[in-house]
Amino acid sequence: MAGTELTPQDLRLLLAVAETGSFTAAAEKLGLTQSAVSHAVGSAERRIGVVLFDRGRRGARPTAAGERAVVHARQILRQYEVLVTESRDAAAGTVTGTVRIAAFRSAAAYLLPPALENLAARFPGVVPKVLIVPELGRGTAGEVADGRADVGIATLAEDEEPLPGLSAVELLREQYFLVRPKGRTDVTSLPLIDWAENCSSYTRAWWTCQDWLPATRIDVADDGVVLSMVAKGIGFAVLPELTLTDPHPGVDVVPLDGEPPTRRLVLITTPATARSRAVRELVRNLREFR
Repeated sequence: MAGTELTPQDLRLLLAVAETGSFTAAAEKLGLTQSAVSHAVGSAERRIGVVLFDRGRRGARPTAAGERAVVHARQILRQYEVLVTESRDAAAGTVTGTVRIAAFRSAAAYLLPPALENLAARFPGVVPKVLIVPELGRGTAGEVADGRADVGIATLAEDEEPLPGLSAVELLREQYFLVRPKGRTDVTSLPLIDWAENCSSYTRAWWTCQDWLPATRIDVADDGVVLSMVAKGIGFAVLPELTLTDPHPGVDVVPLDGEPPTRRLVLITTPATARSRAVRELVRNLREFR
């Protein structure tokens, strides 16, 4: 419909208001007056035909329509950046630009460093930005879906599809192990130490069949804390291989009996970001150094 088009500046204004929570703060961030921001947002709302922000004494909050608009605004502005960078790279024969990566802690600690080191050696003009995101709820995939990341390292069960609009490429599968205090072979009297990211659909079926696991459980903040507590003899744990890349010296890592659960790690992108040369090179390096 004629007259409904929004400019890049309109999109930046919408993002600024959503991220700062007020027209005044958005104006300060962008170097504009509050009235100019308010007028521009109102104009955008009239052109789209919906209210994007609820105005109140506590500032401006996106409506349901505004939340959707902000996600698209973030994605479109990112594609503007990629358009300019890729065009210049094609003319100069280079690969440059920023690659935004969302990863959970152990993936960021053990999978990213070798891949980013090789990427930097081959393409020093590519600048990675890493966002550490707990793999809970929408997790790293949500960061990609909302336009805050170009690539996400996520966990995905065998029977699970990525969020709508996203694509997934398998990176690796890792096995779970029993982790116990060093030198202690019998853990039946100890509590199980766990953390929220450790219980997902890919392990739930296995957990429910293990009658040897104690009812007493200690929940902690992350897998690093789990290892520290096991090393102190407080309990034992069942942890994925990636967490155990550099195990605490005070623990023993032993295979689980039977068929232990495995965790499937995937690389998450959108069709648009997957076409970026910098993103393609990052994905290639991650798959090489897995």
